[in-house]
Parts: sequence; C-alpha cells; structure tokens
Amino acid sequence: MKAKKNLIIVGDRVLVEPDEGTGKTSSGLYLPQTVKEKEKVVGGYVVKTGPGYPVHDPNVSQESWVVPERKDIKYIPLQANEGDYAIFLRESAIEIEFEEKKYLIVPHSAILALVRIEITEGTSET
Repeated sequence: MKAKKNLIIVGDRVLVEPDEGTGKTSSGLYLPQTVKEKEKVVGGYVVKTGPGYPVHDPNVSQESWVVPERKDIKYIPLQANEGDYAIFLRESAIEIEFEEKKYLIVPHSAILALVRIEITEGTSET
C-alpha cells in the first residue's frame, strides 16, 4: 500500500512556484541570491489555492461555543486560479519546501496582479 502526501492550502492563501528567472540584469550582470531576496515585488506560477474567504452563514447557530459542521462553511472564492502567473509582494510570502521543491505561500491580499492566458477562437483576417 502506497501513501501519497497532499499539500492542502487553507483559507485565502495561494501556493506559488517562484519564478527564479536568470538573475541577470539587462546589462548582463548576474545578481547574487541575497539581492534577489531583497526584491519587493516578485512573480511565480500559482500551483494551488485555498478555498477562499470564509463567510458567516446566518442560518448557522450564533453561539461561539458551537462548532459548525464542515458542510455549513461557505467561502468566497479567490481570483487566483491554478496556472495563473501571480505578481505579489515578496515580504508577505512564506517560503516552504515540499517534497524537495521550494514554494511560496502567499496571502491572496498580497497579490498585486494576475496574468492569465485565455485561449479564444478568433477570426483570422487575411
């Protein structure tokens, strides 16, 4: 019997595979890792997203001591989707390593922009 590890992202967080780039400036100089770590805005590809922002359901008991059933929890979904390229604030990201690969866990609020490739059927003009 084999066991498979699953990384589950919770709440309003996004798992990002950082875009390491070449670390080379436009003039051809290579930047050390310490300089790249000081960048304020970085990018990477969204690997997984959490379920979103939990919202209060008025039909569920108002008592704070009552633990709601999991099926009663409602979420507002996140804008980020798997495969999007996220541009985010580096200082808000937490670096982790999972199965020998480095990732960043980024709060959705730290994402500044998303680049999403959409395939559209266009008419070719000749």
